[in-house]
Amino acid sequence: MIVENAMTPSPITIGESSTVFDAASLMLANRISGLRVVDDEGVLIGIITESDFLRRHELNTDRKSSWLQNFLASPGKMADEYVRTHGRLVKEVMSPHLVVTSPTAALFEAVLLMERNRVKRLPVVSEGRLIGIISRSDLLRALARTQNPSVPSVEDTKVQDAV
Repeated sequence: MIVENAMTPSPITIGESSTVFDAASLMLANRISGLRVVDDEGVLIGIITESDFLRRHELNTDRKSSWLQNFLASPGKMADEYVRTHGRLVKEVMSPHLVVTSPTAALFEAVLLMERNRVKRLPVVSEGRLIGIISRSDLLRALARTQNPSVPSVEDTKVQDAV
């Protein structure tokens, strides 16, 4: 099976200049654990997930450093940590390090990428454009379809739409 047959097409995205509160609200409203971040031209530039909200100043969950840790830490590292815990915009707290897959990749290759990079979801990119997302729940649905032919696949849906 290939990624295109299991992915969720047209994933929900958020702009880099949106607030972290907009991102949190969008994730809650759609019951999703992550959003792909796009720039003003719609190009995929990052991802923001629930884990990016774990250490927040507003929740008093930001890391408390000892004087020794502050002494040993570089000023750049301290500044980066401050921005992540106090940042107001998505671009300040998102992860710019993306691991992506193509729609024609074999499903086992996508799973390998997820395991190696310890990620729960992969953006699916074709010709530089975001066309879908493959997540662990998509893999569960694909597994269920192998034993339950009554669950339509993406290809079945395309055929039905064409009729």
